[in-house]
Amino acid sequence: MPIIKTDNLIKKFGDFTAVNGLSLEVNQGEIFGLLGPNGAGKSTTLMMLTTLLKPTSGTARVNNFDIVADPDGVRKSIGIVFQDPSSDDTLTGYENLKLHGMLYNMPAELRERRIKEVLELVDLTNRKDDLVKNYSGGMRRRLELGRGLMHHPKIIFLDEPTLGLDPQSRENIWDYIEKLSKEERVSVIITTHYMDEADKLCDRLAIIDKGKIVALDSPTNLKKVVGGDVINLKIKNPDIESIKKLDFVKNINSKDGTLSLSVNNANENISELLAVTGRVESVELHSPTLNDVFLHYTGREIREESAEGGWSERIINYRSKK
Repeated sequence: MPIIKTDNLIKKFGDFTAVNGLSLEVNQGEIFGLLGPNGAGKSTTLMMLTTLLKPTSGTARVNNFDIVADPDGVRKSIGIVFQDPSSDDTLTGYENLKLHGMLYNMPAELRERRIKEVLELVDLTNRKDDLVKNYSGGMRRRLELGRGLMHHPKIIFLDEPTLGLDPQSRENIWDYIEKLSKEERVSVIITTHYMDEADKLCDRLAIIDKGKIVALDSPTNLKKVVGGDVINLKIKNPDIESIKKLDFVKNINSKDGTLSLSVNNANENISELLAVTGRVESVELHSPTLNDVFLHYTGREIREESAEGGWSERIINYRSKK
């Protein structure tokens, strides 16, 4: 039985449809990613699955609890790490974890044992008595990962877990996410618009665009759909019709003066390609990436800008309009 199952899940905000008929299953113990540009519906999906928003229509079950009929059952089964910082920076790391355990009515002995375990897991034992306001951004994210695990959830939701972190901190967070999946044996649901993050972490992922799933599979299988090699040509007035006649060209996308081609045996055929393209300013050749997959399914590249507004901001904005 899947740990999460959604069936035609829809969420509308007035006339705007944020999530449009989402159906998917997440298996127990896997790291599952929701990948998409800003405003694609990733965070709104998580808000419904964690009972922070009710769906307009459709159904979803989390750990076999219905998100509308039994929200308390869902909440007892999950941990959440919000996109926005949510730990109390006037408390120490230890005090934040203790407070969380108390809110979940954990017995004192179990709570203390669990605090020790999660501090070791996220490598903060030596900083547990420091005020959180003195933590770096990466340390604070690790603390919030640990806090989300305090009550032994079966599922943990991570909304843009590495947003705003430096490259080294991002890689450290990746290590902790993989570690908690293996050692804590929890299912991990991640929203991200970072292609490298999705490729590195996810067993499977769904690419979401305009509230709909446009592709769902493992990163490896999704890249196989593109296949071959990818050639990007910066070019003015390309001869598209001549390029289409080349049997080694599988797919063509054009945007802002750049022609992106999926081709077979690029090294062998690039000379023939350049002979018919017209005047080329630059050439780039690489193996398929998830960005190429997104381009393949949507006809455009994912927008690498700051992520869509955090959950708290989105809830406040929605409620203020009601």
